[in-house]
Amino acid sequence: MAQRAELDAKIAAARKAEIAQVLAQIQQIVDEYDLHEEVKFTRGRRGEPHGSSAGVKRGRVAARYRDPDSGATWSGRGKPPAWIVGKDRTEFLID
Repeated sequence: MAQRAELDAKIAAARKAEIAQVLAQIQQIVDEYDLHEEVKFTRGRRGEPHGSSAGVKRGRVAARYRDPDSGATWSGRGKPPAWIVGKDRTEFLID
C-alpha cells in the first residue's frame, strides 16, 4: 500500500508538471499570434474561474420567498419547491 501511495504521488506530480507545460505552450501560442480576443480562458480545470482561489466557498444566499403555511423558505435559486411552483411568486416575497 505504501508503494502504491508513492506511485500515485509520482503520477500526480508528473501530470501536474505536464499540464503546466501544456498551459505554457498554449499561452505562448496565444501571445505569438495575438489571439487574446479570440481565446478566452474563463474557467479553471474544475469549473472555478481562472485565477480565482480554488476551494473558496461562497456564503449562503438569503431567503427571498416564504411559504405562509409551513414557514419553509427558498432563496429563488435552484429548483423551485412544490409550494411555489405555478404560483405568483410575489405573494411569497419576504419583506
